[in-house]
Amino acid sequence: MSNATSHTETVHRVSFLDKDSVTVPILKILQADGTVYEDAVLPTIDQELATKIHDTCVFTRVLDERMLGAQRQGRISFYMTCTGEEASIIGSAASLDDEDVILAQYREHAAIRYRGFTTEQFMNQLFSNEKDLGKGRQMPIHYGCAELNYQTISSPLATQIPQATGVGYSLKMQDKRNVAVCYFGEGAASEGDFHAGLNMAAVLKSPTIFFCRNNGYAISTPTSEQFMGNGIASRGPGYGIHTIRVDGNDMLAVLAATQQARAHAVHNKEPVLIEAMTYRLGAHSSSDDPSGYRSKEEEAKWQQHDPVKRFKLWMINKGWLTEKQDAELYDKYRKEVLAELKLAEKRPMSGIDSLIEDVYDTPTPRLQQQLKSLKKHLNKYPDSYPNSGRA
Repeated sequence: MSNATSHTETVHRVSFLDKDSVTVPILKILQADGTVYEDAVLPTIDQELATKIHDTCVFTRVLDERMLGAQRQGRISFYMTCTGEEASIIGSAASLDDEDVILAQYREHAAIRYRGFTTEQFMNQLFSNEKDLGKGRQMPIHYGCAELNYQTISSPLATQIPQATGVGYSLKMQDKRNVAVCYFGEGAASEGDFHAGLNMAAVLKSPTIFFCRNNGYAISTPTSEQFMGNGIASRGPGYGIHTIRVDGNDMLAVLAATQQARAHAVHNKEPVLIEAMTYRLGAHSSSDDPSGYRSKEEEAKWQQHDPVKRFKLWMINKGWLTEKQDAELYDKYRKEVLAELKLAEKRPMSGIDSLIEDVYDTPTPRLQQQLKSLKKHLNKYPDSYPNSGRA
């Protein structure tokens, strides 16, 4: 008898299942005032780990503040913040092994920072200059770093989900005790890639953690207009995947859930789905105005659940941090980000010849001809392309 029918209950009258038939509990450990719920089981965490998590939180807040301002000044073309979602991203990233492969959506720059991406590297990518690891070929915030096992961001929504299944399966085939970790929003879970990726991971037993940031909106579309089911977590058991829902603004709950999800995925060589219930405090991107689809009252309510403040209060209660140390760290990173920004925006872009590198071992005649045509066009209209002086 197949797994699908081995535990089936037999009934003799019509009985339908509906969305209320599946209840999904939510894991909460840390309260808004920085105290822990009674009887809560804490994750594995010490002062060193907590300090690194807090450091990443502060840097990310400062980076978002400074670079959104830089975009408004016309210094960069585009930006996206993770303000309000730091616990989901940093808490999960802190639960991983450095050799685990991260496939992010576009709001997880805190994860690559946690792994060691420098302030200079952030600035070089955002300004698309010659020191950018991607050679200026990507939009701002589309980070990637092979050294840190963080695959380059791709703009098309949800394409990383089936790719993560393949990465996890590859790790299993190599007998590595590592996992692929795939971040995405609840809006991406409406794409076909979500369903194909999770089903494939379940069938192939790919050690992949699918991490859904349910922040309430797919750009301007609220969850009530995206799906009628019980969030994203309710879909996991339907695919035969171990699943957990967690308070995405609770750093300790995210840390605990991801630590155990990783242990399960590594030991059993199979996927896990985590749904983190959180809220995007900022706009979807620098091109978005959230006042058109949500109220100031709603945003103010969620400000009371600020994940960075909650974790800071917990650390202060533990005696691991003071308000003065917190303020000094913000000041340090504001100066550092501004200094690196000023350096990065003055660096030249990559040479135009780099456009046809990294595709083939030797550029094909067609690519060489296309590059030649491009240079001819740029030289013909120099006033229209003032930054292409290397043509």
